[in-house]
Amino acid sequence: MANANVRVRFCPSPTGNPHVGLVRTALFNWAFARHHGGTFVFRIEDTDAARDSEESYEQLLDSLRWLGFTWDEGPEVGGPHAPYRQSQRMDIYADVAQRLRDGGYAYDCYCTTEELDARRAAARAAGKPSGYDGHCRNLTAVQLEAYQGEHRPSIVRFRMPDEPITFTDLVRGELTFTPENVPDFGILRANGAPLYTLVNPVDDALMQITHVLRGEDLLSSTPRQIALYKALMELGIATGVPEFGHLPYVMGEGNKKLSKRDPESSLNLYRERGFLPEGLLNYLSLLGWSFSKDQDIFSIEEMVAKFDIPDVNANPARFDIKKAESINADHIRLLDPKAFADACTPWLQAPHANWEPADFDPEAWAAIAPYAQTRVTVLSDITANVDFLFRKEPVEDQASWDKAMKGEPAALLTTARANLETADWSDPESLKQAVLTAGEAHGLKLGKAQAPVRVAVTGRTVGLPLFESLQILGKERSLSRIDAALAKLAA
Repeated sequence: MANANVRVRFCPSPTGNPHVGLVRTALFNWAFARHHGGTFVFRIEDTDAARDSEESYEQLLDSLRWLGFTWDEGPEVGGPHAPYRQSQRMDIYADVAQRLRDGGYAYDCYCTTEELDARRAAARAAGKPSGYDGHCRNLTAVQLEAYQGEHRPSIVRFRMPDEPITFTDLVRGELTFTPENVPDFGILRANGAPLYTLVNPVDDALMQITHVLRGEDLLSSTPRQIALYKALMELGIATGVPEFGHLPYVMGEGNKKLSKRDPESSLNLYRERGFLPEGLLNYLSLLGWSFSKDQDIFSIEEMVAKFDIPDVNANPARFDIKKAESINADHIRLLDPKAFADACTPWLQAPHANWEPADFDPEAWAAIAPYAQTRVTVLSDITANVDFLFRKEPVEDQASWDKAMKGEPAALLTTARANLETADWSDPESLKQAVLTAGEAHGLKLGKAQAPVRVAVTGRTVGLPLFESLQILGKERSLSRIDAALAKLAA
């Protein structure tokens, strides 16, 4: 049932290139908001000055636009809870942190790193949980004065309740965390800089987020955030605790969690290879969710109509590049022919094109495009499939040459050339018959007979339908290339 009160957020950090796991999270949030007629908030978590960059920020915006996501509040759009970049909200976090300290929900912690490490090691040795032990939780006035007299730096820690925290995860069901496994945690660094543990739930509270849909790796932080939400409610800052849904891990090679360091995780890789946004999103939506038992190709509009978080599977999802390519190929077939031709444009120009711009023939491209659309997997495939039309000579691919020019290729090519000379070049079937007859004269079936012809004319053993390609290239250029191959064989 639609719920216009739904408010979700996508809040990446601008560090490096966007990865497909991040895109999957954005997709599920966006589709959930659109399905319910709710609000999709795009927020930038850029409080880590050492790792964040303006270049990555611009890449994030560009990536979301390329994917076709629109946001209702956020950068470039604005909204009632602006600003939407955390680096511009520091005063807000400082104020909230002070109110938490004044209200007794947070306290100053003077423990040094060395002291913390020693106590954690002792706890592990004793078989106990090794989280923060509450050493500074209830300092006396004398202890406090002593630490301050030493000019010890202090962080600010949130005081966790001494009771279990239970919540119902929209994907995983009811979960309970006990106090010994969720110790007090830092919300401000010693220099006053706010930590993720503070800024994320504070922004969610102030932006009235109703559903937090994020990766499973953040599940352990949820009980801490729920406790913080409740404190913010008591302070009159928050109006409620959002519902949580933790999305399954995306697994890569070796059954390991796909990470930013894995080459196949980079969104830019798929853009550069010529994936269609709708093809990539179709595939990513299947990482933890399914459209139906008998259909895995669908439009983004169809996904939005059916998508809901309770339908997401909690089990890890495996990223399969072959499946992603197959789904993308299906979406290429579904394009309107003109839309396909237009989508290929970047790969018919520099730096991808391996021919001179002046040699590009729009009429030849228009003629070959329908054959290419039924065969390419990604748009970047188009360059190697059609370059024979626009180069003065075909590419020199030695591996293709060696594979095709076995046995008696010169005899076969000589016969095929003679047959093609008298064939009807307005009819690809006539060209096929010419090569078929040449093959029969030399004891070869069509597949073996056409291989030397294909390599002579296109330079490659694999490509678009040969006889349609010959027709579009034209009689004069095709026969000239066969002559050149015969000359090369003779030499």
